[in-house]
Amino acid sequence: MESKADAAVDVDSNREEESRVLRKAFRYLVPILFLMYVVSYLDRINIGFAALSMNKDLKLSATMFGLANTVFYLGYAVFEVPSNMMLAKFGGRKWLARIMITWGIASTATMLATSAQSLMFLRLLVGIAEAGFAPGLVLYLTYWFPANYRARATAICLAAQPVTIAIGSPLSGLILDKTNHMFGLVGWQWMFIIEGIPAILLGIVILFYLPDNPGQAKWLTGSQKDLIQRSLAREAAAAGAKVKAKAQGWREVLDGKIVMLSAAYFCVVVGLNTTATWTPQIVKSVLKSHSFTHAGLFIAFPAIITTIAMPIWGARSDRKMERTWHLIAPMLLAAVGWIIVAFVRVPEVQMVGLICYTVGAFVAMAIFWTLPPNILSAAARPVGIAAISTVGILASVTSPVIVGFLKDLTHDWTVGLLFVAAMQVVGAFLVRLALAKDTVEIAAPAACAASLE
Repeated sequence: MESKADAAVDVDSNREEESRVLRKAFRYLVPILFLMYVVSYLDRINIGFAALSMNKDLKLSATMFGLANTVFYLGYAVFEVPSNMMLAKFGGRKWLARIMITWGIASTATMLATSAQSLMFLRLLVGIAEAGFAPGLVLYLTYWFPANYRARATAICLAAQPVTIAIGSPLSGLILDKTNHMFGLVGWQWMFIIEGIPAILLGIVILFYLPDNPGQAKWLTGSQKDLIQRSLAREAAAAGAKVKAKAQGWREVLDGKIVMLSAAYFCVVVGLNTTATWTPQIVKSVLKSHSFTHAGLFIAFPAIITTIAMPIWGARSDRKMERTWHLIAPMLLAAVGWIIVAFVRVPEVQMVGLICYTVGAFVAMAIFWTLPPNILSAAARPVGIAAISTVGILASVTSPVIVGFLKDLTHDWTVGLLFVAAMQVVGAFLVRLALAKDTVEIAAPAACAASLE
């Protein structure tokens, strides 16, 4: 008969093997997913830098520019849920490749814009083409990593956003400065060309690189595939037990907790979208510099700090096995940052505010996306994750117009930025309200959770 000591040794041995195999999957998958997200986010935010010269060329007001961003997210929102359902049907490899190739073509074509109307039409096409990429990536991670490994995998993938700002801001500024009127094209046109083509090329690469699930991974042995699949099956069974009395699919998504978290995510995305859309113009107005490269370098520094903070905070959340306050704290930090930027016009102090709202917004997003997979059943995840993401996209649809309108109305950024700060406080309250009675459980010991550090 096996002793308790022997059983404990077997459990520890299984955990060690599981950690080793998941680290292997982590090393193989996360870098390419990270790179995909970098390219995605670059094509999403480069319009913010293009605006520094494009708005004048196309005679765009702040409100019109906000509308151009709104139609991008409107197209994204309409096709978000169908796209995630197609990913579940066709697999991550084919569907993510399709998304990248089509959005790369549409993003490159934005250089053809000649008016506000043509710009809006082209941005609508980019939004439709890219729809489902971000929630698809989150869903894809659930096919590989159990909950106790997912926060840092998610955080590192989503850290691509501040990394893209850190790299893309000076790159975009440099392109605007150095390529203007080259071969008859202005700088912002070259920017869409140079930054759009990599999505097409990477989409072709992942057709040959990315396996849909552990069972298709040629770099895993049979026993390693079984280990990951058993771990995910145990998690699915545990989640099923917790929701055994709950209807799956859309009815599960309409649970009160999910609705409040969706509303909280709306608030998070208001901050994220404002960061991506308006930061170049806010910084340019503060610096009063004619150099686009100078503005890009100023924006890059907070993004570098954010890139460091995201995996550290995600790992801490895994290690402490706590999500609620790890989400609320960065949301409140973002609110403080927006208030500083709204009221202070000294560049050095504004840098502090820029750091606070950039770190807070992106860290909050990374922690938020560890919650839905733990609350939703496996059957409800494709629809649930996409539905929550769509609520965030609705924030991206409305916030550019609101902030742009307030800027045109007051001829200043203060009121718009205070609106963004208030939304972060409201979102933090909603998170606390949604999770007040429940602790988000992470079904694994802390030793396991620390194994990818």
